[in-house]
Amino acid sequence: MKLYLSVSPRKEAQEYAETLKKHFSIVEAQDADYILAVGGDGRLLHTLQETIDIDKPVFGVGLGHVCFLMNKNYGIDTLAQTLENAEVKNVYPLSMEATMQDGQKHTAFAFNEVSLRREKSQLAHIKISVDDKVRMESLEGDGVMVATPFGSTAYNLSAHGPIIPLGQSILALTPICAFRPRRWQGALLPHTATIRFDIHEPEFRPVVASADNLEFPSVSSVLVQQSDICKRVLFDSAHSWDERILREQFAPS
Repeated sequence: MKLYLSVSPRKEAQEYAETLKKHFSIVEAQDADYILAVGGDGRLLHTLQETIDIDKPVFGVGLGHVCFLMNKNYGIDTLAQTLENAEVKNVYPLSMEATMQDGQKHTAFAFNEVSLRREKSQLAHIKISVDDKVRMESLEGDGVMVATPFGSTAYNLSAHGPIIPLGQSILALTPICAFRPRRWQGALLPHTATIRFDIHEPEFRPVVASADNLEFPSVSSVLVQQSDICKRVLFDSAHSWDERILREQFAPS
């Protein structure tokens, strides 16, 4: 079995990787049977970004701080069987095009969420359009995000957004500390939707756009839609993704 390793700098992750190297053939990602992300959820997101153009299944081994997306730290003797029996979930990242105040454009992908947040003390004022139709002239608050089903249990959930099971053709549009309209809880959008955010008074009310951990400060507008890229993420069949989602919904606050 050939593996590609993407490893967190944490000591325990590095030690696990050294053990793997003694028992498996370690190769480049394009030559691997499986891609292993060793660390926490951030390492898995980094690995998905790093190998976005490589069609190989990705398996996360939890040896980090936050490991909701990861699998347990398996012993070397059971890892191969766990990989072969793992359930496959297809994950589609968001595509973001951010236009800066100086007119430059930047593109990025996000497996969890695209978020827009105020940079300074002034509230962000953001116009929201869906499929070229203005749905909200001005959302006033700390910001707003679009989350994938894969990322719905992360920042989206902390902002009181909905948990979306993988496989659902839905995106979550979730406000971040909305001031006006105060009681707006967000919206569920079809995965085919194109969402556009325009920043009111961007020089006075600067906003930073983020695609997972990639940040673009001082944006004037942001375009978000689901991409056609599909990544295969593996989960231990004994601790399935569906069970994790169900358990999370009953977790104490």
